[in-house]
Amino acid sequence: MSDFLSSPSHNHVTAPSGNGPASGSAGAVAGGFAERFGALVDNVERVIRGKREVVSLALTCLLAEGHLLIEDVPGVGKTSLARCLAASVQGSWHRIQFTPDLLPSDVTGVSIYNQATNGFEFHPGAVFANLIVADEINRASPKTQSALLEVMEERLVTVDARRYPVPRPFMVIATQNPIDMDGTYALPEAQLDRFLMRLEVGYPDHAAEVEVLVNHHAGRHVEALNPVMTVAEVEQMVRAGAQVHVAPAVHDYIVRIAAATRTAEGVRLGASPRGSVALLRAARAKAACDGRGYVVPDDVKSLAVPVLAHRLVLTPDAEVRGRTGAEAVTEAVRAVPVPRTLAGA
Repeated sequence: MSDFLSSPSHNHVTAPSGNGPASGSAGAVAGGFAERFGALVDNVERVIRGKREVVSLALTCLLAEGHLLIEDVPGVGKTSLARCLAASVQGSWHRIQFTPDLLPSDVTGVSIYNQATNGFEFHPGAVFANLIVADEINRASPKTQSALLEVMEERLVTVDARRYPVPRPFMVIATQNPIDMDGTYALPEAQLDRFLMRLEVGYPDHAAEVEVLVNHHAGRHVEALNPVMTVAEVEQMVRAGAQVHVAPAVHDYIVRIAAATRTAEGVRLGASPRGSVALLRAARAKAACDGRGYVVPDDVKSLAVPVLAHRLVLTPDAEVRGRTGAEAVTEAVRAVPVPRTLAGA
């Protein structure tokens, strides 16, 4: 286990052999992971005021090496949040403004014939960066949206039967507006399932909105943010989070929650096994962000809605009645008994 993380006092968990971020016992930690995570959150909060929980979830998604979908009304800071995440990490990032005329080759890249070499050369598209800000992703055609499917799942792009890896860590941060639907194309379930989390920013409270105005007047914008972490450090934290211990009882708890969504009222399609794996990955990252080397049921409960709700497909009748995926997931969590002991932890 990494030096970043601590383990339960009743049991030492030995690190798996391999190329982990650091060696040593799981009990020999001084909270380095949580401190670095806190520095990232504080840096983003210099611009995104009054949304610490949303910022923390977004950064947890980054450290779980997942992809993030930010969905909310215009003007609440969706794109600013995405840009702040990208600006806080000293790595490459590209912004893609999704429009109806955007082509798949604009995203993935294209092979162009070079007369000087008498051969084709691959010119990488905008997706070749550590962080991709996909702004208003639902404004592009389904054909262009699908250009992200392979790279989001496999971190590879296939062009002319050749595969090209993207830089690691790799994260897509997409935004979409749920109310202005003219000229948009709803993301298909297969693509929604690629996003580890879906978050809503929401309106700030009065004090936070006053701070937004003060920051704007003082010139504290996204462009003024300095990176507080390198991509090598992010990769180190990703590896450390992947080594967080998960007891068999927590595995069972996650699967039971996913299964409960499949039989929930008004749900046509519940969370798939990919959803269960996503919840596990997010819970490990959250435990690491809290300075623990082990997952507890509360980690799973707190992440169930942002990780699972967007994966559910409701029946037409439930949609007419205004039922949401978040409500179905919340009811599923309440219906599943919490493990009393973490046997094997």
